[in-house]
Amino acid sequence: MEVGLNSFSPDLSENQLIIKNTVRDFAEKSIRPIVMQFDESQEFPMKIMKQLGELGFLGILVPEEYGGSGLSYIDFSIIIEELARVDPSIALSVAAHNGLGTNHINKFGNESQKKKYLPDLTSGNKIAAWGLTESYSGSDASGLKTTAAKKDGIYILNGSKMFCTHGTVGKTVVVMAITNKDKGKKGISAFILEKDFEGFIVGKKENKLGMRASDTTQLTFDNCKVPAENLLGIEGEGFIQAMKVLEGGRISIAALSIGLAQGCLDAALKYSNERKQFGTYISSFQAIQFKLAEMKTNIEAARLLNFKAAYMKDNGIPNTKEAAEAKLFASEIAEKAANEAVQIFGGYGFIKDFPVEKFYRDVKLLTIGEGTSEVQRMVIARDLLKEPQ
Repeated sequence: MEVGLNSFSPDLSENQLIIKNTVRDFAEKSIRPIVMQFDESQEFPMKIMKQLGELGFLGILVPEEYGGSGLSYIDFSIIIEELARVDPSIALSVAAHNGLGTNHINKFGNESQKKKYLPDLTSGNKIAAWGLTESYSGSDASGLKTTAAKKDGIYILNGSKMFCTHGTVGKTVVVMAITNKDKGKKGISAFILEKDFEGFIVGKKENKLGMRASDTTQLTFDNCKVPAENLLGIEGEGFIQAMKVLEGGRISIAALSIGLAQGCLDAALKYSNERKQFGTYISSFQAIQFKLAEMKTNIEAARLLNFKAAYMKDNGIPNTKEAAEAKLFASEIAEKAANEAVQIFGGYGFIKDFPVEKFYRDVKLLTIGEGTSEVQRMVIARDLLKEPQ
């Protein structure tokens, strides 16, 4: 039976409301008090991640038989949004762990690989990393240079990866490498690496503008020895796999953007009802009211776009365009919300005693990571301009 969108509804089920309230309660009680501590130190919040694993939020998309929660992309979006309301850095780590490295193994690993790697990842015993971007291949993901040559039953990887989320703390890393350079993107394969593999070198940890508690690192592979059984799927499928993984990842980044924008609105609304100028609360000024109204409207619209993309993903409906639309719109309205929130706070928005300063720094990554806004526009335009089927 063909699945349509007639049954799509933005209303949350009772179970989804429980999930939402559980994450919100955890974020308020366990994360909010220490947000700036981790931002200042750039320390990875391992204790928080383990607690999230105990709650079932590090195996969101993984079936229960492998230790996961077996939840949907809509559930995933709810979880990421609620975390991002409080700390986008932790939300980013949860999104990357679930949506990239862990999900790549979940979607494309064989039974042996799933049984070996997923239980440790879903429990939080190990953190997942994912390596696609290189210094020569950012938006042009197919232009990577890392190679994997098979010899005597193992693959020898040589090359490096940039901007690898969890590159320092990740113990299980999915890496894309060229196995046949003559086939272009069809010559790219995916591999599961373990941090203690010979030739696996953890490089520089990046000192970032925002998302500072989320670990971002360079990785180098110097004749790194990878068992042949750690090939994901078959040779040449790696690029297609990566694009499918990123499709779901864009839904999670859209959710993160919505949560960040909601955090900005929450803070700005509270502040505008407390701050007086010219003898009255600034929330009574039409200029402030219009900013708040636009932020609220944009958040609602972005959430509907993302829930639609997530619903399609959950029901096996092609959603490349819809995921791109959700990620593009949500990340750009989040950027605007952060800017307006700082403006509403005035001079206080520029100092670290108030949350909007951090939102302002964190938000920029969202129009860059997992496909820039320009790439999302390319994806959408390509769909618009394709020949009728």
